[in-house]
Amino acid sequence: MRGGVVMERVGALFDRCVPLSFKLEHLDEDWIYDEEPHISRRQEILRKHPEIKKLMGYDPIIAVVVVVEVLLQIVMAYLMREASWYTILICGYTVSATLNHSLGSAIHEIGHNLAFGHKYPLRNRALGMLANLPMVVPMSVTYKKYHSDHHRYLGHDTLDVDIPTSFESYLFRRPITKALWLLCHPIIHGIRPFFKNPLPIWTLEIVNYAVQIPFDLIILFALGPRSFLYLAAGTFFGLGFHPLAGHFISEHYLFTKGQATHSYYGPLNPILFNVGYHVEHHDFPYIPCTSIAEVKRIAGEYYDHLPHHTSWCKVVWDFIFDSEMGPHARGVGYLPKGKSEQDIITDGPEAQEKSEKPMNGHCNNIKRHGE
Repeated sequence: MRGGVVMERVGALFDRCVPLSFKLEHLDEDWIYDEEPHISRRQEILRKHPEIKKLMGYDPIIAVVVVVEVLLQIVMAYLMREASWYTILICGYTVSATLNHSLGSAIHEIGHNLAFGHKYPLRNRALGMLANLPMVVPMSVTYKKYHSDHHRYLGHDTLDVDIPTSFESYLFRRPITKALWLLCHPIIHGIRPFFKNPLPIWTLEIVNYAVQIPFDLIILFALGPRSFLYLAAGTFFGLGFHPLAGHFISEHYLFTKGQATHSYYGPLNPILFNVGYHVEHHDFPYIPCTSIAEVKRIAGEYYDHLPHHTSWCKVVWDFIFDSEMGPHARGVGYLPKGKSEQDIITDGPEAQEKSEKPMNGHCNNIKRHGE
């Protein structure tokens, strides 16, 4: 199909994703998947800007930041050992959630071997386990395992386990249920891979557990349950109903019709290792966070025109209160062979009008450069 009729009629793969709900409503179609939507972009950009290859590599500063954040969390946990439960919850939602989410973003960078390079995978896995410690739940190696498939099969609703299940798509449609989905997101996101696409357990996953569990027990018995709760609350809040968690939604939900990935250009990027530069990251996953913004500067003609987010808080708000948004609005990266959405839906003026309506067209958070 590459370069064929579909590409001519519907545009590049990057621009022809459909909502998960659309596919679930048309399962009788001959759905296909031939490649993830960033491959052709990457090839084209590199042909025009080969100098981008010089940005690929690693940056040990990631390890320095991880060590500082882990030590800071341990100090905070120590200070929380005799704090009131109210203080623990407040600090858990603010300080611990911010630091643990930052460490989660570090694990994302480390999963791509961007701290020590591809020559030293074990050093990267060890650093990932270190970053994992304050997060209480062992996940760094498992995350790396499944995240590789997220890049390799972006938009494939089975192999890309970031895509919600059909159950989530049907169940969480109203504001109250979508808020509940966000609150429980760390749990849902953690168990979803084992239902959608279970993979064999790696030896390093067992090592991850062997490192994490003793650390948890030391915190629990040496510092007490309040310290442990402070750390656990940081993971639960930070990866759930929290402004920083807006990046989970902003990246691949169809705030703009058809667009596979959105970036976020805002002040919170440095806290999360520039994860907001997400189109750039999927185009070039082996460029570290300290250099990823350079991709946009060098190849601005491929990024400046794309709708992007400027507020993760607005992303969360729209996700909850916009009826077109929710788990059902996650993009899946393929249309049936030779067809567009207009070909699939029932013909007629009302259907045509609906098919041409942009997803979440009123969202002020989505902007183009110059607006």
